[in-house]
Amino acid sequence: MEATASLPPYVSSKELVEQDPVSDPLFRVSSVPSGSPDQQWRRRGGRRTSSLLARQRSFGREVGHAAAETYLITRLSFKLLRYLGVGYRWITRLLSLALYAMFLLPGFLQVGFCYFFSSQVHRSIVYGDRPRNRLDLYLPKNSDGLKPIVIFVTGGAWIIGYKAWGSLLGLQLAERDIIVASIDYRNFPQGTISDMVDDISQGISYVCNDVVEFGGDPNKIYLMGQSAGAHISACALLQQAVKESNGDDISWSVSQIRAYFGLSGGYNLLKLVDHFHGRGLYRSVFLSIMEGEKSLKHFSPEFIAQSPSLHNAVSLLPHFILFHGTSDYSIPSDESKAFAETLRIAGARAELILYNGKTHTDLFLQDPLRGGKDDLFDYVVAFIHADDKEALASDALASPRRRFVPEILLRLAHHLSPF
Repeated sequence: MEATASLPPYVSSKELVEQDPVSDPLFRVSSVPSGSPDQQWRRRGGRRTSSLLARQRSFGREVGHAAAETYLITRLSFKLLRYLGVGYRWITRLLSLALYAMFLLPGFLQVGFCYFFSSQVHRSIVYGDRPRNRLDLYLPKNSDGLKPIVIFVTGGAWIIGYKAWGSLLGLQLAERDIIVASIDYRNFPQGTISDMVDDISQGISYVCNDVVEFGGDPNKIYLMGQSAGAHISACALLQQAVKESNGDDISWSVSQIRAYFGLSGGYNLLKLVDHFHGRGLYRSVFLSIMEGEKSLKHFSPEFIAQSPSLHNAVSLLPHFILFHGTSDYSIPSDESKAFAETLRIAGARAELILYNGKTHTDLFLQDPLRGGKDDLFDYVVAFIHADDKEALASDALASPRRRFVPEILLRLAHHLSPF
């Protein structure tokens, strides 16, 4: 069972809020009339004891939450084992994955510590009533004024997606005064693709409707997805546009999303079935995730963009920016090329940015763990801050991002990556 974290002071009161220590009987200090130094000392001592007890309780909650998160990740890993079977291709991928994770472990440990213990991270905020309807908020240290907010949807082959996978991105964007909401969603077999799209749509609705309570700017909401998360979030965005243009009842408007960032996404499922089968995500499993072969077009953003039903919705769509590495063997860069071209033909604003020699995980993991200059990160930040001269000036003076992993380990991870 996943623990539910307390919200920051400015988050909606309809969620769980941490109990005020003053009102908690465990933290009451017997009242002493003001006056003598001895009485003042006793009051100060009481406050110190109260503060210590509060820290102990908070630490206990953090440890409990860390244990719950570790259990969930372990369960997801065994779920993947059960559904992928023990074929040769899968075993070789597993061995590569183990070595890959070992090389990046120094970075994972540092990011994991920040995820569990940083006061800027508010975990497991409930956004719906279905299983795993939770999101993590990454808040800037500076709380002055309303901030841009990025809604992020993680990847994970539709099987092991998890909101914590967005922690590195969330922490680094928060350093640039950008709020990040990383949305969790049901994975297969707990849910199929329609459940995933529904969950993400509900998470987007929650953020769009409560953005000011997070300290976010309602005029600067961005949607970003990586890998499977790019596919799911694109489906949610396009399907919402069709509903809105048809006059259906909606809980959020596509016009609230200022731009969509798609990172290493797959947008034409018919082309990917055999490709994934050859890489260990077997055809039978993939078709079960996607609710059968007849549903592949329905859940392919490239086909949705071609359908007549989208013609009236094109004007609602935000600016699409697609990023992809040319050495991505998990999802070929042709997926982003074709989707960008399809969007342009449909009349939408679409931009494609390719990174020569980058793999599926270079853009999202190795490059951010390297620290320093990162073209993708710098592009996203500059795009979000484009109309804010003060933010751009602050970005120009920002310290280089710190390195998490030695270069030799990053290079080894690049060559052994199973992705």
